[in-house]
Amino acid sequence: MTDGAATNASPTLDRNGLAGRLFVLEASGGRIHSMSPDGSDKKVIADGCRVPDGIVVDVEAGHIYWTNMGVPNLNDGTIERADLDGGNRKLIVAQGITHTPKQLHLEKRSGKLYWCDREGMRVMRANLDGTNVETLVRTGKGEEDSRDAKKWCVGITVDPRRGQIYWTQKGPDNAGVGRIFRAGIEIPKGEHAASRTDIETWLDGLPEPIDLELDLDGRVLYWTDRGNPPLGNTVNRASIDAPGHAPEIIAGDLMEGIGIALDVAGNRMFVTDLGGSVYTAKLDGSEMRPFLFAQGNLTGIAYAEIPSLEK
Repeated sequence: MTDGAATNASPTLDRNGLAGRLFVLEASGGRIHSMSPDGSDKKVIADGCRVPDGIVVDVEAGHIYWTNMGVPNLNDGTIERADLDGGNRKLIVAQGITHTPKQLHLEKRSGKLYWCDREGMRVMRANLDGTNVETLVRTGKGEEDSRDAKKWCVGITVDPRRGQIYWTQKGPDNAGVGRIFRAGIEIPKGEHAASRTDIETWLDGLPEPIDLELDLDGRVLYWTDRGNPPLGNTVNRASIDAPGHAPEIIAGDLMEGIGIALDVAGNRMFVTDLGGSVYTAKLDGSEMRPFLFAQGNLTGIAYAEIPSLEK
């Protein structure tokens, strides 16, 4: 379904009066789109965003949070919050605190936002109001280090049950040196973000791993990967418990894949790419199809079941 073909059909509600909703970031236009999971009822709920990249939904509080990369050499990245309809927009992490924030993760039980800072070469977190910003991992420091794409932190997810974080360091374009790392949520006592000893290289030799999502119950990590086919421009998954973490390519033919969101209960996932498409597929990658095309350069995507936004 193209943008021109999208309808304004009312969302289908489940037995609890909730409707599935997608929130999609358009980096090229600086906009946030909200839509039904089939692309209908599509609307712009925020604009004027400075290269938005990562987005999460806090259904209970009625908020969305998103990162703005800004201009990398200006160190002007920010994080914002708004209501589900885009109202009451508020800057919670101002310029100068995080360099180029990328994927964002909400850990509701601890009341924390986690994100990766690309040119800042950090894994970071803060309270939901933007206070108490912390650096959990630092892979480099200074302008010279920031030119090394192997040090760039991009995608992130959290396993609160085992107290671990996962993040990607994509490496240069098509270099095949992308990696996924794992470490404890908390820095080991007496250690520092730049020298902690509990960091594990969970997977390496990947084309360009970007965004991560974790099925906590299934214990499966999903990620998008850019780079050249056949390994790149794919959606991948691997068990986080199985020895060797052998990755499985479950979908391909993306145009620079970026965002991924899971609807585990509905056995489906949603994926975006810089070519401007939004895709849906089952969790095993089967029946993958695009349902929106030519939507600009798309980055982050989030799925949530929320009270209907219909007035």
